[in-house]
Amino acid sequence: MSPMQPHARLMVVDRPTLIYDGECGFCQQVVGWVSRRDRTGRLAVIPFQDQAGVAAFRIPMPALAAAMHLVLPDGRVLAGADAAPELLRMLPGLGWLTPAFAVPGVLPVARRVYAWVARRRHCLVRPLRVE
Repeated sequence: MSPMQPHARLMVVDRPTLIYDGECGFCQQVVGWVSRRDRTGRLAVIPFQDQAGVAAFRIPMPALAAAMHLVLPDGRVLAGADAAPELLRMLPGLGWLTPAFAVPGVLPVARRVYAWVARRRHCLVRPLRVE
């Protein structure tokens, strides 16, 4: 299974959980943007480098390193661009964008764009340093 495709049901969580690359500045900025819009704290976020935190999800490390993963309370796990419509649906004021992903051809293009960005994400934005 490609790391950009949805994974099978792996586990059940209390709330949606976004797993991302905590050492990637681009990923940190995206998660910061998502977190600022998640004013009700509906979404949990965890970097995949937190091995103890992600172990229960049983998602292979190479898959976690390749793409963000959204684990939903119903047990579904969405990776990469496949997670975008669900994330948008959860964020106040952005749910209206989700139908765009149902337009024929949009999701395959989004997957290609996501894969392109994911391969280059360490070059796009340097990691943020907290001092």
